[in-house]
Amino acid sequence: MEEFDFDQVIDRRGTYSYKYDGLQKVFGTNDLLPMWVADMDFAVPSSVVKAIRRRAEHPIYGYTFRPESYYESIVRWMDKRHGWNIEREWIQYSPGVVPALNMVVQGFTDPGDGVILQSPVYHPFFHAIHLNHRKLLNNQLIKLEDNTYVFDFDDLVEKAKEAKLLLLSNPHNPVGRSWNEEELRHLGEICVENNVLIVSDEIHADLTLPGHRHIPLANLSEEIACHTITCMAPSKTFNLAGLSTSSVIISDPEVRKRFKEITESLHIGMGNLFGMEASQAAYNHGAEWLNALLEYIQGNIDYARSFLKENLPEIVMSPIEATYLLWLDFLNTGMTGEALHDFMISKAKVGGNDGSMYGPGGEGFLRLNIACPRRVVEEAFTRIYNAFNAISK
Repeated sequence: MEEFDFDQVIDRRGTYSYKYDGLQKVFGTNDLLPMWVADMDFAVPSSVVKAIRRRAEHPIYGYTFRPESYYESIVRWMDKRHGWNIEREWIQYSPGVVPALNMVVQGFTDPGDGVILQSPVYHPFFHAIHLNHRKLLNNQLIKLEDNTYVFDFDDLVEKAKEAKLLLLSNPHNPVGRSWNEEELRHLGEICVENNVLIVSDEIHADLTLPGHRHIPLANLSEEIACHTITCMAPSKTFNLAGLSTSSVIISDPEVRKRFKEITESLHIGMGNLFGMEASQAAYNHGAEWLNALLEYIQGNIDYARSFLKENLPEIVMSPIEATYLLWLDFLNTGMTGEALHDFMISKAKVGGNDGSMYGPGGEGFLRLNIACPRRVVEEAFTRIYNAFNAISK
């Protein structure tokens, strides 16, 4: 069995890494521990490196098409990993999930149409609505006393009456929920009843943590599937975001035909040569690496939870069922908005994501990416602890 060294600290500066080399532009300083952009600081599986090197040895990188083996690798992965039996022709290419979200908004709604999202949620959802001049309908999540989030179904029923589209984060970024079957089925049935198309962003599906199970929305029933466009990618799973390769899975022939027309009109179907190679290698040979990764990430989460409980009980961490993103509640500290932003940047010197960027319900929260070596997580929380003690004196 291959061993994986997730403790290795890899220097990413000088590689045009947005997470590291973009600190000055985004935060105004390079003197931060970067834990913001949602990519990982771990080396990709060796099978991926070998596949890219093997293809790179051929000195011509011209126009290519995706072979049947590419699609077969995705079909097998969905079946083995998630029990979802998809067909090859359902798979459409997109350079990324966010471009796919925008293409669906543009192609399946008109300016002024209502589009539902569920805040606090991944900020490009807002951009897909606002920049395309659609009407935002916010079905805000409900935060329970145990800091778990749930859908507000009563509000969703009302919002669905004036919506054409719903953008679903499944699993949810940033609150960390892996929605269960009952929740997803209820949401799907509401949308079917009101003829609302759902775009299910399932890019974090493979990062469902031990003890939890990802449920593809479109796998619940044929009726729900006909109202669902599913966005998947190996990018979060295997740290391949820079290779711009994702899949849009659509079982309904008419919906699929319309999506294909959109991609063809934009002429973006050719894809990324190395992304294709990396995707196949990851799906065909990356399962063992991923299993080890999830155990390691769970260890980072356990460390963070224990540290906060023992040293900073004022900061509350929401239960996390999927992703490598912590959702931290600073409201009990009295810091929100600019005060929290200044604390993290000027005092703690840790670069996280302000919760306010995820919309209503995010004010006073912080998203922190812990997909990094354990010593980096330890350093981050030590910095926050020391900074908090300094301002409390």
